[in-house]
Amino acid sequence: MDGDRVEIDGGIMEGGGQILRVSTALSCLLGVPLRVRRIRAGRSQPGLRPQHLSGLEIIRDLCEGKLEGGEIGSTEITFTPGKIRGGTHIADTKTAGSVCLLMQVAMPCVLFAASPSELHLKGGTNAEMAPQIDYTVMVFKPIVEKFNFTFNCDIKKRGYYPQGGGEVIVQMSPVKELSPVNLTERGTVTKIYGRAFVAGALPIKLAKDMSAAAVRCIRKEIRDLYINIQPVREPDDQAFGTGSGIIIVAETSTGCLLAGSSLGKRGKNSDKVGIEAAEILLRNLKHGGTVDDSLQDQLIIFMALAKGVSRVKSGPITLHTQTAIHFAEQLTKAKFTVKKSEEEDPSKDAYIIECEGMGMINPNL
Repeated sequence: MDGDRVEIDGGIMEGGGQILRVSTALSCLLGVPLRVRRIRAGRSQPGLRPQHLSGLEIIRDLCEGKLEGGEIGSTEITFTPGKIRGGTHIADTKTAGSVCLLMQVAMPCVLFAASPSELHLKGGTNAEMAPQIDYTVMVFKPIVEKFNFTFNCDIKKRGYYPQGGGEVIVQMSPVKELSPVNLTERGTVTKIYGRAFVAGALPIKLAKDMSAAAVRCIRKEIRDLYINIQPVREPDDQAFGTGSGIIIVAETSTGCLLAGSSLGKRGKNSDKVGIEAAEILLRNLKHGGTVDDSLQDQLIIFMALAKGVSRVKSGPITLHTQTAIHFAEQLTKAKFTVKKSEEEDPSKDAYIIECEGMGMINPNL
């Protein structure tokens, strides 16, 4: 230990950018200096990519902190946080790096700022290996707001791989503390809806094909529900570059939202894109949990910060979630337990993630 600097091994477990996002956000919130070594050690291109560097820079700017080792390819950083302040902050990956991942790292911090914040996040809105912005707005937002805060997400421009060029503006006000959540009752699926989109040079026919293929696939399992997946062509002034994809959301009687999504790419048949998203959704519906695989790990930091006991029923625990729990426990006083859910139905593979949160209080309010 260097003074009271917490040492983080960036190469263990999921071994990717998520370790950086969770640990630097908590470092910023708790005012604890951090050293992260072996950043993305197991990846084909180890060290910081533009995406991760933008995330570190926005955290540094949010709290007027000090960042050393912040350059592309760096495998070690030290971060010394200052006081979190509100106001307007800009983060630009200058690539198709995901704006949703920038939002993931910044959001917990600005909740405990001294005044309201406006984040201008630039990069890819619909990028591989990250939640799509549609997922963030349609699934993440309504569920995470159950922790007792709200935010506004305005999609100014969509940006796709490889150029990016998208921009999203997130506005949020600070809170005194976060409330725990209890998401343990799935209920029954009441509606299925979504959007299949094309942008740039692609014809609307591709969106219609993705939508039709997805509906056919879901119909094999779920026969009696109306499925409404809208084919959309993004307006040219609201999209940069060429892209396509689909997101499908299932809503339940208890207000749960579970999704499946997929992105088009050159040489990938549009039916295949639709079927892929439908299969992910069906898989998420099968395990009986109240959250899907993509939301599972995103809730961990909020559970750790909340005051009181949160309980979330999920499918099998992903490596991303295990990683988030590991670093949340290392840095906060939160205590997590994960138990197999005592289901009457043995075909369901569900787990209860329980967390006694640390009860973070905003010192500025």
